[in-house]
Amino acid sequence: MSTLDKVSVDLTVVLGTTTMPIHQVLRLSRGAIIELDATEADEVKVLANNLPVASGVVVVKGNRIAVEVKKMLPRSPDRRARRAAYVLPTAFTAGNIFLGYIAIIQAFQGAMEALGGNLGSSPHFELAAKVIGIAVVLDGLDGRIARLTNTVSDFGREMDSLADVITFGIAPAVLAYAWGIRFVDAPAAAMPYISKIGYFVCFLFVLCGAARLARFNITTNPVPKNPGRPDRKYFVGMPIPAAAGMVAAVVFASDSTPVQSWLLAILWLILLTAIALLMVSMWRYPSFKDIQLVRPRSPISVILIGTLIYLIWVAAQPVLLALASVYVGSGIAIRVGGILRRRFRKPAATPRPEHQVG
Repeated sequence: MSTLDKVSVDLTVVLGTTTMPIHQVLRLSRGAIIELDATEADEVKVLANNLPVASGVVVVKGNRIAVEVKKMLPRSPDRRARRAAYVLPTAFTAGNIFLGYIAIIQAFQGAMEALGGNLGSSPHFELAAKVIGIAVVLDGLDGRIARLTNTVSDFGREMDSLADVITFGIAPAVLAYAWGIRFVDAPAAAMPYISKIGYFVCFLFVLCGAARLARFNITTNPVPKNPGRPDRKYFVGMPIPAAAGMVAAVVFASDSTPVQSWLLAILWLILLTAIALLMVSMWRYPSFKDIQLVRPRSPISVILIGTLIYLIWVAAQPVLLALASVYVGSGIAIRVGGILRRRFRKPAATPRPEHQVG
């Protein structure tokens, strides 16, 4: 213990952070004021060797600035979760990888069945779409469970990103090609071009999804082109699970019957391209991270959730397609609405000078 007592630990107090465009950073000069993302009422973070251990408030002790610790953070040593608790979010992530693997296998089996002459509704394509949809739900739970159980870790974060590339990148891209491009009945001269374009678009889907995940991992406070309310949480660019969910919803809504019309195949390629570009866009998308699972619910929210579950039960295909389409279109609607508001916003009226009486 005497040796440990001599080990020094660097403590750092973080008042706040912010993100600035590079041209503003280059223009900084003496006297410039940099606004942080923290308010006067927010607690400051205390880091030990760059690891968060506590939070508190700034106080003045004599002629020095100090920090009064108010609480220990979840990842600090006295709040460290038991090792068994780390298994739970990792199990959800492993389940996502398994579902992505099943989706790829089922897409291959559906393609082989169609090559045998069965171009009708394919149970293999249907199962591939369903497991991708289930994976979307599980992906929304693993992070929440990690935060609830204080088991957030760098390992879990990186493993979750790798799982997303497989389940929401490669699996839907394989399904999109096997279902929507491979069995198109087009003129012999045009078919090689459609096939090559299909290869490229499906690869673009995977590439944009991977780039979206990489940007999410390295960006602390991304700023979209259309910033929203500061008290709301949102994604910058459409998240990759939503893109995969859109692909799965379209396949599922079509009774999993492979596309044979070259016109529908072209529309399918356009949709895939749009989804891929939306993932790497800087447009704002709702994140739903403000929804707390452990808080009590109002009767209206319970009724709405129950109604949604019932609609999915009795009419899963149109309801799931509508949900996916609304979310994909929400980012476009928010962006277009912001442009229209700025264009038609009336300029502020110049205040008239006051007139003294008497």
